[in-house]
Amino acid sequence: MKGKLLAHVPELRSPSRRVIAASIAAGSFAAATAAMMVVDQTWPAWTPLGQIATVLLGFLFTAQFSWRRREYRATYGPLSYRNAFLHFILPGLPLMFAAIAHNLYLPGARVVTGWVTPLVSLLGLYLVITGAGLYVRAYLTFGMDNLAMLYVYFPDEGRMVQSSIYSLLRHPAYSGVIRTGLAFGLWRGTWFSLAFGLFMPIGLTLWLRLVEEPELIERFGESYAEYRRKVPAFWPRLRDIGAFWRFLITGQ
Repeated sequence: MKGKLLAHVPELRSPSRRVIAASIAAGSFAAATAAMMVVDQTWPAWTPLGQIATVLLGFLFTAQFSWRRREYRATYGPLSYRNAFLHFILPGLPLMFAAIAHNLYLPGARVVTGWVTPLVSLLGLYLVITGAGLYVRAYLTFGMDNLAMLYVYFPDEGRMVQSSIYSLLRHPAYSGVIRTGLAFGLWRGTWFSLAFGLFMPIGLTLWLRLVEEPELIERFGESYAEYRRKVPAFWPRLRDIGAFWRFLITGQ
């Protein structure tokens, strides 16, 4: 972790403070996981609602990072990003990750059985490999400053990234999240795990439309709106599959 992020969240320079920050995120993940497991065991018929409630809580919590940026900039000035990151991103994002991980151990009978199981498992493996590849390439290409959305509070410090992936996908990191969640749903093989995996692109599209992309349109105007119309968010077009794999393998 380096660069401008540390300048705006100086606590992360200290190993002990990093442990505290990691503990907050891990505690949020663990609390959400424990709550969903209680629902699984106590009210198994309500398991889907427990997972949905966790996602919605994580969404509403994390969205405050963007929705309240003007208020935080006016109130905290140079510390606005630091406070919003600690108040909203650090505890809120793990809630959504916990809900995605819950897809692996949802109760319920498998509907993916018989001869189709190996095919579904291979599809899940493909999704995990490409999802993990996108995570790694996103970090190496975009850096932690961009992935941590520092530009939302300090747009003048945003770093323009020139990468071929942006001609293929608007949001490669989110594509990695979707692929992983869908793979978990396929491997678990229940109706709800499959439904949740398939719903993730819809949920993240709502996130982009309500939270992230309004800020990007505000910054870049019609040029970003036009870009959004031309380039898919999560899945490359069939004609771009070769270029997609080239990016995963070489980063070019």
